[in-house]
Parts: sequence; structure tokens; C-alpha cells
Amino acid sequence: MQVDTSEGRPEADLPRIIRLYRYPVKGLSPEALPWADLVAGGTMPADRRFAIENGPGRFDPDAPKHLPKIVFLMLMRNERLASLKTRYDDATETLTIERDGRKVAGGQLTSKLGRQLLEQFFAAYMKDDLRGPPRIVEAPGHSFSDVAAKCVHIVNLASLREVERVAGRTVDPLRFRPNVIVDGIPPWSEFKWLDSEIGLGPVRAQVWARTRRCDATNVDPATAARDMSLPALLERTWGHADFGVYASVVDGGRLSVGDALAVNA
Repeated sequence: MQVDTSEGRPEADLPRIIRLYRYPVKGLSPEALPWADLVAGGTMPADRRFAIENGPGRFDPDAPKHLPKIVFLMLMRNERLASLKTRYDDATETLTIERDGRKVAGGQLTSKLGRQLLEQFFAAYMKDDLRGPPRIVEAPGHSFSDVAAKCVHIVNLASLREVERVAGRTVDPLRFRPNVIVDGIPPWSEFKWLDSEIGLGPVRAQVWARTRRCDATNVDPATAARDMSLPALLERTWGHADFGVYASVVDGGRLSVGDALAVNA
């Protein structure tokens, strides 16, 4: 899903939120949202609520804790996941999986039978990458993010344009797995927000870290091709491999596409 990064668009004139995304199952495709209700100390609704454990189980749903992403199927090593397009229905808690426009699997993530159907699919589809039988896991209130803290990930479209300029090609912002894409601010200015609060529409968030990128960004989310070396490009050009920032929600509210971005508010 490509976002237009061309100059001269009206929405780039003022700092604002231009896209919202969540990733209900870690490593699987994003879902664009028109709005999201955020709560203090939380993530985007249902963001990384589920994950697919790769082989022998280490995640204990009765005592959930943050585990390294290598425990789960994920794009850094399992780029074949990007060939799948998934949809999560909140009302039924059902995941639908499509490949090449055709439904290939589906099941209710919160039922034993539904998980078994999906696990059987991943056992066959990802067989060359598995260390053992895959297991779909979750725990109430837990998020399978790459970082232990519950947060949202923010990407600046102006910074992406700089990456595109250096790379000499279009770069899909979804390579960076953003929750919030903002525009209308200078490139790399998001790094100046560290240890500060920003306003995302009615939401206030504390920015606390730059996002160090891994090889997952080298995978094209539309084609599943491992066709770039983005961390190396960032390091070679700007002396770091960071892109995007993490922020914790301080005051919640309904965040919508088109809402204003307020820095040092």
C-alpha cells in the first residue's frame, strides 16, 4: 500500500496525521484505519495483539513478558509473510488470509479450532522457516511489539522523501511498520522530539526513543522481495540506522486521519 510522497500536496502544508495503521498479528500485513481510540499507556487498538510462535513455546500466556522477536515469525527473517494479505475483524476476532487475491485460510484467533486451522496453514506455508510447529499466542493486554513498552510508532513522510532522494527510487513507508505517518514538518525533525510531548489531534504522547531499523525494512511489503539495504543506506548517508520514533500515549482520545500534529504543545 503506497503513500504518495510527492511535493506540493495541500495536506503537506500543515503538520498533520496523514495515515494510521495497526498490525493485529505480528509480522502480518498492516490495516489502515480512518481513526483510532487511544488510551493512556496503550497501543493502537489490537496492535500486535497476536503473534505466531516459531517452534518450541517460550511465551506463557499466564505470565506474559516481552520476548525477542526471533521467537516469532517476523519479516526480518521470514519475508514470505509479506506475500500474504490479512484482514482482522474485531467483532468476530477472525483473521482472513489471502494470497494473490484468493482466500487461502481463515479462523477465529480466540478459539481453539480457529487457531488450529490457521496454525495448519502456517505449518505448510512457512515449513522451510519453522523450528517446530507454529503456535498462535496472545494474552490479555499484551502487545507483541519489538519493544517492551506499550507505544505507537511514528514516521515522518518528509524524512522518507530524503531516503527516496538518496536511494533514487520510491520507498514504501510500510517497510517501516508505522502506526502513525505525519507530514508537513522538516525531514528528521522528529528526532528533536526526544523526551518531549507532542500533540496528535486530541492525543498527547511522550516521545522517548528513535527507532533503530533492522533488515525487515529491506523487504518490499507489496511483493515480498528483499530488494533494498535500508539500514546500510541510512548508516552510510546519515551515520545512523534510525528511522521513526517511539512515543507513549500520555492522554488518550480519538485520533483521526487529518488531525493536526502539534510539536512542543
